Amino acid sequence: MKANIPPSLFSAVLYLATTTFAFCAEPPSAKPFGKTKEGAVVEVFTLVNKQGVKLRAMTYGATVLSLETPDRDGKNADIVLGYKTLGLYEKSSPYFGAIVGRYGNRIAGGKFALEGKEYNLAQNNGAPGSKCSLHGGLRGFDKVVWKAEGLAQDGAQGVRFSYLSKDGEEGYPGNLEVKVTYWLNDQNEWRVDYEMATDKATPVNLTQHSYFNLKGEGRGDILGHELMLPADKFTPVNAAMIPTGELRPVAGTPLDFTQPKTIGARIQTDDEQLRFGGGYDHNFVLKRPLLACLLGRRTYPAATVYEPLTGRVLNILTREPGIQFYTGNFLDGTLTGKAGASYPKRSGFCLETQHYPDSPNQPAFPSTILKPGKVLKSTTVFQFSVK
Repeated sequence: MKANIPPSLFSAVLYLATTTFAFCAEPPSAKPFGKTKEGAVVEVFTLVNKQGVKLRAMTYGATVLSLETPDRDGKNADIVLGYKTLGLYEKSSPYFGAIVGRYGNRIAGGKFALEGKEYNLAQNNGAPGSKCSLHGGLRGFDKVVWKAEGLAQDGAQGVRFSYLSKDGEEGYPGNLEVKVTYWLNDQNEWRVDYEMATDKATPVNLTQHSYFNLKGEGRGDILGHELMLPADKFTPVNAAMIPTGELRPVAGTPLDFTQPKTIGARIQTDDEQLRFGGGYDHNFVLKRPLLACLLGRRTYPAATVYEPLTGRVLNILTREPGIQFYTGNFLDGTLTGKAGASYPKRSGFCLETQHYPDSPNQPAFPSTILKPGKVLKSTTVFQFSVK
């Protein structure tokens, strides 16, 4: 028997079906990217949106391998630094594109006290006599293979990385369960969602460590990029790059980016902080707007970068209290990127949303201690546009 469906009803059903199909993205599938030296399989996921923005990320380090965005003429370019092969990431990587942890940034002396006990970490950074622990130690989250699954929701593709950092790993207490999800939506937003839980009190400070060059990776330095940071204070450091505990005003210093300025305008200034860092390598204290607090918003403005030659704009929003601005001061031309060009000094910049460095040893800083029974969530959004 032939169903007698009114034309108007048929049209409505057809409209709903095609509309649902149009807005429901397919989950990205895993593709092989090689094996680690220990034989672990590493996979890569590719997220694509309707505007042609493409993000590739692998399970080794939850690392962003490439990020293609259009310029003002609609031409795509890869705007993050990195390598072609897994072997190069294993051999020597300055944290290109990785998630760093369990504690991003520095912990003085590679030690901290918590609940009456002292914990000793690997001292993997600094000169003799002033060593510290950096970005999680010798084998931080950037050097492990994460589990991953492709995701999809209306107008977005995603990949969720998960990792269990076991009690005592790199000297940290507690079994820490970590989930980091990358979403790419049709509004040209790359969102990073963090979620963590532990069975013992432990310091936690994860961040995304991509090096950006909005001209395109391997296409010169980043000194002509214009940066604005809505931060009126920063955490000054000593010669060992450890915070002194002070929150110092940026006014009257080369670290004042409250109004847009090119990165290179004052980077050679004879300033103690720039000498210590070899350029910019400092944590800025972000201000959370009152309206955002009242509305309970998940994120608020952290930085804006504009590249005048291509017209690319990067806006960063976060719920973290700080952001580390780093200008690739230790790149020296010995590393070769994906397009075959070397990476000299200041060929990329990082803007790492975070809690302040050395917080476990700085009681006046916002706490980074996660306790059992609590779930720590945080979000950072990278918005891409042109002007």
